[in-house]
Amino acid sequence: MSSARTGRRPQPLRSRLTPLALTAVGLMSGLLSSQALAVDSVTLRVGHALNEDHVVARSYRHMADELEQLSDGSMHLRIFPNGQMGSTQDMLGQMQNGALDLVHASASNLESFDDIYSVFNLPYLFPSQADFKKVVFGPIGEEIMQSTREKGFFAIGAYVAGYRSFYASKPIRTPADLEGMKIRVQSSPTTIRMIKLMGGSPTPIAFSEVYSALQQGVVDGAENNVPSYVQTRHAELARYFSEDQHTSVPDFLTIATSTWNRLSDEQQQILQKAVADSEAYQQKLWDKVNQQAREQAKEMGAQFIEVDKDAFRKAVQPLYEEYRQQSGHAELLERIRDAEQDDDQPQG
Repeated sequence: MSSARTGRRPQPLRSRLTPLALTAVGLMSGLLSSQALAVDSVTLRVGHALNEDHVVARSYRHMADELEQLSDGSMHLRIFPNGQMGSTQDMLGQMQNGALDLVHASASNLESFDDIYSVFNLPYLFPSQADFKKVVFGPIGEEIMQSTREKGFFAIGAYVAGYRSFYASKPIRTPADLEGMKIRVQSSPTTIRMIKLMGGSPTPIAFSEVYSALQQGVVDGAENNVPSYVQTRHAELARYFSEDQHTSVPDFLTIATSTWNRLSDEQQQILQKAVADSEAYQQKLWDKVNQQAREQAKEMGAQFIEVDKDAFRKAVQPLYEEYRQQSGHAELLERIRDAEQDDDQPQG
């Protein structure tokens, strides 16, 4: 029972110890102090498969600087870029096993962990980027980001990624042009189904391996946004960028639940603030980088192709019918449609 609870004044510890015991206490105090410092100083490891010039990769460097500043130098972010730690799926597994604290992933990667993320892979889900932001940065997005907590991780940040379109060594103007073509896709069941409905042959390949796959003819084309098309130098090999704009898939920063739980309340707040700052930084950069990338692509010899979007929309309608048949999906889709029509929703 403590002295405070009994009302007795405690006897000073030093007066009750022998010189030898005092030495031992001094050593123990020093050890405990060093352990306390070790707990207060935190280094978080984040992995991603992006080129270091990618706007999200730049946002992570911005976040690292913010984390150091906001924590007075006690919190650090160690970044492993360019797929140094393996593919995104590999890194997500490493995070669940404790080898990484944070991992950058798109909704396509996360779909295999919780199919609630599959909604973001539905083609032509968002009529505009404003609608994208209403959903991703609003209550629906927050709910989805928290969905995997019991699976060992959850998302603490979201990033815009523009529209994804096809690029290949020949123009793709209608779904008929995709017939027989091997198209690199992310490891997403929804995306794979979409490509099949459009007439192509979906081929899941790690992002870091797409250049060599195009070069060696393993795939005939791929799909991504314009900045990624340029920064990966895919434009050198696939000269035709066909702007069907089939999806706008958000990127997420995920964190291991065990890592989050180890942080103090103050450290959690600092990390959340640094992440929020990186989101704002990334959104500010995106439009500028996207326009610059279009000009760079043209300088590299790429051509931007207009397509028959209505034909692509019609081809993927069975995907929506199949999606609505799954438990809870029809309700989620209806909530998203309502949010897109609500001008009062937050837009990030």
